[in-house]
Amino acid sequence: MGGLTSHNLAFAFGLLGNVISFFVFLSPLPTFYQIYKKKSTEGFQSVPYVVALFSAILLMYYAFLKTNATLLITINSFGCFIETIYIALYIFYTPKKVKTVRLLVLMIGGFGLILILTHFFAKGPIRVHIVGWICLIFSVSVFAAPLCILKQVIRTKSVEFMPFFLSLSLTFNAVMWFFYGLLIKDFNIAIPNVLGFAFGIIQMVLYAMYKDNTKKVFKDQKLPSDQMQSQVIMVEEEKLPELTEQVIDMVKLRAMGCGTDQLLDPLPNGHGMSADFAVATPNMEVRVTA
Repeated sequence: MGGLTSHNLAFAFGLLGNVISFFVFLSPLPTFYQIYKKKSTEGFQSVPYVVALFSAILLMYYAFLKTNATLLITINSFGCFIETIYIALYIFYTPKKVKTVRLLVLMIGGFGLILILTHFFAKGPIRVHIVGWICLIFSVSVFAAPLCILKQVIRTKSVEFMPFFLSLSLTFNAVMWFFYGLLIKDFNIAIPNVLGFAFGIIQMVLYAMYKDNTKKVFKDQKLPSDQMQSQVIMVEEEKLPELTEQVIDMVKLRAMGCGTDQLLDPLPNGHGMSADFAVATPNMEVRVTA
């Protein structure tokens, strides 16, 4: 028996990193299912998927230059495959195709430039070190991307836009790849994941701080159902302006409660009422007698 050697531990952490990264790569599937159903990309952006594809290609290139980096090659091969599908679906359904294609061409051109320069102007271990440093800098910038989300969470005191399980998965993923890089003595892999782990812990702390507050804010924004049931609108000629104001107020409350611009969804009262109110008009007939 070989025991728990550094090689065996590195393989174990790398394998766990592959498994977690596999599910992280699949995490946008609900988003693209929604895009497929609505036949529109709505407010979603293509930048995260293009950046993920660039990162996977760059790490694959680095893994091919190294030796004994099979685990890096396997997961990043899958990453390239799935991110390409995401981008293709995005381009198919987005009305801004030119913008996305331009970003994709820029990414491919950037990688091509790195490939040409490192191939012709660097040889042997120097090439590996240069590509490794490029991967390190790019990975640090990717791990720093959640800073904008953290800022939003602190400002709004709400974790609505910071999914807990995705944050937890990314934290565990950073831990696995950190130990993998540490055990194989590859600090180009280990160092960025220290930052990823630190941001993951911060996200967990913020989630614990604001999760109850998020529920409270959402509850306060919804119009109570008993209040909806008790409201009876008496339509009279002189009260039409007041009725209009009530309708506008209820539609605004509905918009805040759902966080969407579609104001014709059913109201949250459990009775299938529609926000498209039919306003009764008073009988203005004038009876003429001979």
